[in-house]
Amino acid sequence: MEKDETLICRCEEVTRAEILEAIAAGCHSVSAVKRYTRAGMGACQGRTCGRLIRGVLVEQGVLPPDTMDTDKPRFPIVPCAVRDL
Repeated sequence: MEKDETLICRCEEVTRAEILEAIAAGCHSVSAVKRYTRAGMGACQGRTCGRLIRGVLVEQGVLPPDTMDTDKPRFPIVPCAVRDL
């Protein structure tokens, strides 16, 4: 198997070549790549492939290497204290 045929997202069957195509089309963030390719939108919601997508972006020089572990998923809710309810 060639490197570009490597599956990055198993849920949506997105290959490394498709991620590179998205980058070439102007996708410069994990969320932009997800919208362009559907990678990370399967059953795991990017928990399995999110780091791989970010790794390809870093490898291609789109993101700086120090962003590998800083971006955490954002949830649609914000925790609050019981007393605030």
